[in-house]
Amino acid sequence: MKAQLRALIEQGLTALRAAGTLPADLASPDFSVERPKERAHGDFSTNAAMLLAKAARTNPRALAQQLLEAMPASDAIAGTELAGPGFINFHLTAAAWQQQVRDIHASGAAFGRNARGGGKTVGVEYVSANPTGPLHVGHGRAGVIGDCIARVLAASGWNVKREFYYNDAGVQIENLARSTQARAQGLKPGDEAWPAEAYNGDYIGDVAAAYLRGESVEVEGHVVTGKDDAGDLDAIRKFAVAWLRREQNVDLAAFGVSFDRYFLESSLYADGKVEETVRELVAHGHTYEEGGALWLRTTDFGDDKDRVMRKSDGTYTYFVPDVAYHLSKWQRGYQRAVTELGADHHGSLARVRAGLQALDCGIPAGYPDYVLHQMVTVMRGGEEVKLSKRAGSYLTLRDLIEETSADAVRWFLVARKPDSQLTFDIDLARSQSNDNPVYYVQYAHARICSLLRQAGEKGYAHDAAHGEASLHLLDDAPAQELMRELSRFAEVVEAAGATLEPHLVAQYLRELANAFHGWYHASPVLVEDGPLRDARLALALATRQVLANGLDLLGVSAPEKM
Repeated sequence: MKAQLRALIEQGLTALRAAGTLPADLASPDFSVERPKERAHGDFSTNAAMLLAKAARTNPRALAQQLLEAMPASDAIAGTELAGPGFINFHLTAAAWQQQVRDIHASGAAFGRNARGGGKTVGVEYVSANPTGPLHVGHGRAGVIGDCIARVLAASGWNVKREFYYNDAGVQIENLARSTQARAQGLKPGDEAWPAEAYNGDYIGDVAAAYLRGESVEVEGHVVTGKDDAGDLDAIRKFAVAWLRREQNVDLAAFGVSFDRYFLESSLYADGKVEETVRELVAHGHTYEEGGALWLRTTDFGDDKDRVMRKSDGTYTYFVPDVAYHLSKWQRGYQRAVTELGADHHGSLARVRAGLQALDCGIPAGYPDYVLHQMVTVMRGGEEVKLSKRAGSYLTLRDLIEETSADAVRWFLVARKPDSQLTFDIDLARSQSNDNPVYYVQYAHARICSLLRQAGEKGYAHDAAHGEASLHLLDDAPAQELMRELSRFAEVVEAAGATLEPHLVAQYLRELANAFHGWYHASPVLVEDGPLRDARLALALATRQVLANGLDLLGVSAPEKM
């Protein structure tokens, strides 16, 4: 509907240019067509006249009136009015809302999608956990947010590439190797010789036992085999990393999260990409040496102070491989990059972007887009759940999925804005009640599927064409409200893709389910009146389609029975 109204307004502006009311060479401004907060103000409103009044040398209300008179007539518009300093409010006809139902049936699974991305390639990086232990609930939030961002971007016409970046180099990996070696040597947490920085979870014992048994682990086509040698730290390191990568992949698969590419931090060093990036930064004159260290002038690009790149001991600070990694994204054809991280990474964002700009290789300012998520608090029985026996110090994603379900975990972890604190209530996630949002939305879909089964049992054959032709019979307020909600879906998908906020889809689905349940209770569907029954079934089926499309964007199932 917004697109249709925008087209009508553009036609009106063209007519005003032809009439000399507006300069002939005046381009149309980026005017808005939005739904007013209050329904009494109309179904949609535009500020086009307010933006053009100065160029027309008249006041906004006068220009708004001229624009209304210049716009072509439309069967979709029941009435218009001027409001405030020059807004134009539009009231749509019942037929306009009914047409949305037909459009949904015609588009099916494609309804709500748009071409905003124009087929450009965007790389979406998410989870990117160190392969040092089981995934925790925070990783789960990163996983579902990143996956859903990828889904809404794909629905907005982007060519999406999903990527997982493994931090398989550095101190934490060394701690993992020595922890596993200690276990392989028969030590346990609490023993006098147990390494101070070791990982204490039971999973370390599992890794060590598998290594000593000579098990083979395959990850992305590479096979690593253990051996009965607790002294070979390098072999232990490679095996432990592979074993935990496989475990993380299993958890992510159970969670419905997958990737097109797994990128190893170690490859940046092995392939010389870190050194190459540093040489380029030096060559472009944005570095200097001081105190035996190599510094990057990040203040040239908006940072609050310059940053050390290479410390006096010759090692690189952690943001340098991040610069090399994001450079590789650009070189691999990612015209846009989205990086989803925990909020604790906030401090490195400015220096990574500064490093990319300092390379002066055409990377646009603001590359990559960052989406930061806050941590998750898990509650059960009114008390916070913190520990997992397997992990030793935190609740794992696997624990949460096993206690609830993959659908519930995905919904609850994505249903709020990423930068907001999130409380995951296990009891609520397991409940089969209207208070549980994922149950409430899924039940709406299952209820419509049940309607179709009941229709068959009663001998009612649904005539889809007859139903679409009879939509004018749906003139009651609950039906009109449901159709209005259905018409919002495409706008929500576009907004979610533009702002990288998939929680908007979850919020919308709950509102749509609420409108459906209200209509369902007010308007019996399987009535004896054939035309009315077919019309109501047509509306119900359109609702089922939009619910399924929206749930798919969240990676949540749309069950036919519950």
